[in-house]
Amino acid sequence: MADVNRGNRPLSPHISIYRMTITMLVSIMNRITGAGMALAAILIVWWLMAAASGADYYATVNGYLTSWLGLLILVGSLWALWFHFLGGLRHLFMDFGIGYELKTVNLTGWIVLLGSFVLTALSLICII
Repeated sequence: MADVNRGNRPLSPHISIYRMTITMLVSIMNRITGAGMALAAILIVWWLMAAASGADYYATVNGYLTSWLGLLILVGSLWALWFHFLGGLRHLFMDFGIGYELKTVNLTGWIVLLGSFVLTALSLICII
């Protein structure tokens, strides 16, 4: 028999009952940064192939990558690398059963988020 109340039932769990937590944010961002690093790898390969192709093509590609938009993408990629690395370390410990207490999970989430910005800044200071 058909369910006549299908349209009247609430969806559960529904997105409106959740509030964003640090663990949700870190999990979502870890997936996004993983995909972003794959795209950044394409840019790095493009730059290396341009270097191997000749001075004219290299100058063109290097011009794109050193423009304000290119530098923004490269700095974002550097941040994504540090974020993904720290998130990976966090999960490595969790794979061994370490850090599952609620306080520890939230603390390590904040460490991953804030640590990625600090390590990005330190990396940029070393480069410049």
